[in-house]
Amino acid sequence: MLSLFRLEAALNSKIAFHISKSLPYFQKGYLCGGNKMVGNDKWRPKFRAVSVQACSAEVTGVDANVEVKSQVHAHASSSSGGAELGTERAGPNDSKSASSTDKHSISLLVGASLFRFIKGKWGSMQAKIEEETGAKLIFPSSRTEESLIIEGTSDSVGRASEIIQLRIDEIVKSSALDYSHFISLPLAIHPQLVDKLINFRNSVLGIKDADSSEVCGSSSNSGSIEVFASKSKTPTLSELGIDQSIFINPKTLHLTVLMLKLWNTERVNAAVKIFKGIEAEVADALGGRPVSIKLNGLACMKGSFEKARVLYAPVEVVGGEDRLLHACKIITDAFVKGGLVLERDANHTLKLHATVMNVIQRKRRNDTRKFDPNNHFDARGIMERYGSEEWGEYVIPEIHLSQRFVYNENGYYHCCSSLPLPKNTQLD
Repeated sequence: MLSLFRLEAALNSKIAFHISKSLPYFQKGYLCGGNKMVGNDKWRPKFRAVSVQACSAEVTGVDANVEVKSQVHAHASSSSGGAELGTERAGPNDSKSASSTDKHSISLLVGASLFRFIKGKWGSMQAKIEEETGAKLIFPSSRTEESLIIEGTSDSVGRASEIIQLRIDEIVKSSALDYSHFISLPLAIHPQLVDKLINFRNSVLGIKDADSSEVCGSSSNSGSIEVFASKSKTPTLSELGIDQSIFINPKTLHLTVLMLKLWNTERVNAAVKIFKGIEAEVADALGGRPVSIKLNGLACMKGSFEKARVLYAPVEVVGGEDRLLHACKIITDAFVKGGLVLERDANHTLKLHATVMNVIQRKRRNDTRKFDPNNHFDARGIMERYGSEEWGEYVIPEIHLSQRFVYNENGYYHCCSSLPLPKNTQLD
């Protein structure tokens, strides 16, 4: 079992910490999304430096089930003579005490993706925290580092850490911090399906005799859509709200099971451990039989085809969807129990679908995450031609823990871990 904080001495003293249950972050040294992170939230302690002692200390006794939270190691040191982190330890028999004005440092494992929220625009949030607490925040120069240093008196360090914890709690629950990973059922592993989607995109965009690389580099949005019936005036793609950016990259086609925010390596490692731990249970839920799906036609996610935002291919699970949905629930429940799922995602009803067009991907000059009611497209012409399209039947060989915005050599999302699904034994 990991300890909540491992306190390292500098020079002649060591900080002892008082633990209480009033702040929603330090759980066995893990930084999590406060009371909106679902799972084993046994307790949520905070730390406050209350004394300086010559002896070493290590806080233990935290429930091992909390290990899946995002870890915040607080390596602390104190010095009365300006000593820095990592200096030589004092001898065990040195009983010299230090005052509350001594300089202390702690290292918090937060996550590189969260640093920008703690710094704020033009460093405004960092400056505000430092001004209010008197502590100094030191961010790593390397983009791969995930820890920041807080320096100051024991009281100022404690106050600064509390403010940072509350700030991150707010960000994690909001849309400001994007989902970093998700559980996926890969479909892009089937070349014939990828080819069909490329042809679909080319047809809608009016691109002829172009290979996939040429399509990917195209930004045309002024051509006429071919899938409309003949009219006196055929609307342009721009008038229909259609451009290439709203098409899903065929090489990333998948079914989504669960979205996750894993903002540092500790959370990713915890997710991999959970994922691997349910392999046998998932296989049992599928009854040892392979999973095959059919994609038929197109449908609109909410709204009308005239003002569509998401267009997808409905999924039909061969032999009934109960087995697959049961396996997906086992996965979701495991991550919820592990505390890695936001509350709103834990209560989400799963609807398996293969998205082919989504306006959220639309490239705009002013990138914004705010909902735009005018960001839609007219899909009526597309439905006239592809509304009854049979995309085919495909076997799903495995389930992935996928990382968003990172891709492998084949163009699909980077796989952090995978669970093999039963194969068709009749082919053996």
